[in-house]
Amino acid sequence: QVQLVESGGGLVQPGGSLRLSCAASGRTFSSYAMGWFRQAPGKEREFVAAIKWSGTRTMYADDVKGRFTISRDNTKNTVNLQMNSLKPEDTAVYYCAAERDVVLTSNPLKYDYWGQGTQVTVSS
Repeated sequence: QVQLVESGGGLVQPGGSLRLSCAASGRTFSSYAMGWFRQAPGKEREFVAAIKWSGTRTMYADDVKGRFTISRDNTKNTVNLQMNSLKPEDTAVYYCAAERDVVLTSNPLKYDYWGQGTQVTVSS
């Protein structure tokens, strides 16, 4: 079993940056792909980014490409999301998630474990 704990959310002005972190516990962490999702009030949970266990392959939602970067450090059991050039429409609760690493997927139904979520608010 994998347990996920997120941190790094907060309030930031448009154009600013935040770095989200997700600490994972469990002896099988390195065998899982990791993803980030977000959910705004009244909207469905949507895919943001994902990374293979090796860290050599990533995928991103179109509206965050060039602004967000996902990374992982298996020696520290962490996955990170660096968010730059933030926009008000990025405001949401951000969740990290883990899945068995077969293929990268943007489908939240394929992810097995979820963090509690951390609030990101982009506003002036």
